[in-house]
Amino acid sequence: MLDAALRNPVGTHVQVGKGLASGALTSADELGCETLQIFVGNPRGWALSAGNPAEDAAFRTALETRGLRAFIHAPYLVNLGSPTPATYEKSVAVVAHNLLRAAQIGAEGVVVHTGSFVDPSADPAESEQRYAAAMRQVRDGLLPLLEGLGDQTAPWLLLEPTAGQGRSLCAGVEDLDPYLRALDLHPKAGICLDTCHVFAAGAPLDEPGGATATVDRIVEIGGEGRLRLIHANDSMDVRGAFKDRHQKIGQGHIGTAAFSELFAHPATAGVPFILETPDSRNADNVDIPLLKRLRAESLG
Repeated sequence: MLDAALRNPVGTHVQVGKGLASGALTSADELGCETLQIFVGNPRGWALSAGNPAEDAAFRTALETRGLRAFIHAPYLVNLGSPTPATYEKSVAVVAHNLLRAAQIGAEGVVVHTGSFVDPSADPAESEQRYAAAMRQVRDGLLPLLEGLGDQTAPWLLLEPTAGQGRSLCAGVEDLDPYLRALDLHPKAGICLDTCHVFAAGAPLDEPGGATATVDRIVEIGGEGRLRLIHANDSMDVRGAFKDRHQKIGQGHIGTAAFSELFAHPATAGVPFILETPDSRNADNVDIPLLKRLRAESLG
């Protein structure tokens, strides 16, 4: 069996602050991260930050030297299903830019929220038409980017289902099927499983065997090797609430048993666990050591 830290490195989203190497890596070290996630620009803006070649190289070298795995999260504004042309066009440009930045800094993948569509109509037929139009946008926007990624060393595009709020295009596990098919099941279209999101959308992570069944279904839909990252978050709200409110591990409605199941599942071998919980970036955070303990217990 792989060393536990290699099988499932544990970390959190860190701030870049002073820079990729001097800021993000320093924070990751202080927190005991084995993996990390960052933004490479304003998470609530459209500006495309060019980066610093020297800083990029230092960060990339440090990742390689330490065997540290890094991920980029795309800005929250990205919505490939938006009916507003400007929002859609900016979303495509931002995703393309983040994939480029991932290649430049040595990040393994770019996490992108799967988006939503606006549906003011109560007419089911019109609603279906709007959904279909939004999915065509997803295909037209993302498939060329995926085709342009190149060889297997290129960063992954990691699709993160949402919590089901609004008119989500992909909320929970089942919606991954049509979403991935819209992208022709492209081999560089990966999955980021956010535990709070899928729980909010109805996944029974709070039941014994629920997390196992959830991953089983992901594998059925996407095939082996497509699950590339887990956002490890408990939930402030009950299952099926369609609310994206993260809680510390074991202090929400999901509980710790689900994370133990995730660590033990064969399909999570090699998959990092990255926290986005309250205070997970603080020096006295309890979630990183807790996840490491659950991992050790689950893997024996």
